[in-house]
Amino acid sequence: MSENMDDPDQALARRRAQYLAGLLWHTGAFVIISVFFVAIDLIGNRSLNWSFWTVAAWAFALAFHALAYLIDGSNLEERKTRQYLRSRKNG
Repeated sequence: MSENMDDPDQALARRRAQYLAGLLWHTGAFVIISVFFVAIDLIGNRSLNWSFWTVAAWAFALAFHALAYLIDGSNLEERKTRQYLRSRKNG
């Protein structure tokens, strides 16, 4: 299978697919390890102490990972570049 890596649409699609795969792995690891942390905390102390803060911090980081995926998907950088070039040409 021959792939034309010079095609910008294909390169963008590949980058988005790789980023989504990374986001899904991050989410899966978050869920599995968070359940493990909460279970350890509940078994040991019968209450949520340290695991809550660990999971909350990781959830915050995961939210930014998802936000970065969504912003990249809106082609924000490309749109702003074109907007800047148009304003420089007209102004």
